[in-house]
Amino acid sequence: MNRYVKLVHFELGRFMKMYLVLIAITVVSQIAGVIVRSRSYVSDANETIYEDLVPIDQFLEQTGPMSMVQINQSIWFVGPIMLCIVALLFYSFFIWYRDWLGKNTFIYRLLMLPTARLNIFLAKATAIFLMVLGLVALQLILLPVESTVLSWMIPQDLRMDMTVSEMINTSVNGWNSVLQLLIPQSFIQFMINYGIGFMAVFVLFTAILFERSFRWKGVLLGVIYSVCAFTIFLFPMILEMIFLINYLYPVELLIVETILGILVISVTIWMSNYLLNKKVTV
Repeated sequence: MNRYVKLVHFELGRFMKMYLVLIAITVVSQIAGVIVRSRSYVSDANETIYEDLVPIDQFLEQTGPMSMVQINQSIWFVGPIMLCIVALLFYSFFIWYRDWLGKNTFIYRLLMLPTARLNIFLAKATAIFLMVLGLVALQLILLPVESTVLSWMIPQDLRMDMTVSEMINTSVNGWNSVLQLLIPQSFIQFMINYGIGFMAVFVLFTAILFERSFRWKGVLLGVIYSVCAFTIFLFPMILEMIFLINYLYPVELLIVETILGILVISVTIWMSNYLLNKKVTV
């Protein structure tokens, strides 16, 4: 267990500089977005109310009060979130291939460590998961900070104050905020969203190990394995889509999908352990 924790710490340390850059970009971009959008809104309000002599009530009726909803739907807010998602997706590949790059391939040193090779697999997956949770926690901290900045810049008559829960759950034009996916309001939904994400990381890692074990043939095997894994997981929903019949109640579907998800994760971990011990050699 101690070696597993050390491996997790090691993997986090290898990405920490880039991770801090992602955090800095998120903080700067989102707060800058609040300032820029707020100044633009105040400028439009002043021009409409004081130059065009439009009553404030009419302006609010036409434009609506300023709130964090407008900020959350802007590129200033969504852009760094998407950048972080893309960066972590890329790193999910790079976290393995980096160890094979260079003259002195580091993977050989990792595989010869006096610990179960599966710990290397689990440590890399845990590092990815912890970084995702860290960015989600950062967003939860930023939301009230950004709301405070907004209140400093927009007069009370022209703004609508919102709680963190309202910022997350408010939809615009029928579209759910990206925050609703990242920060579910119920523990069950949290487990569903991040359980599926964690399963996807495990399957991706296993596909990479197929490629590392069998090279070009492994690419095909990895793709086939990934398709089979997600087909098994989504099988009940696929059946309902094909036959247009809801065979299961929502609670029953949740239970079945949970069982299938646990099955896919278990088989994926077993397969990865087999590849690391029997096919990936030093």
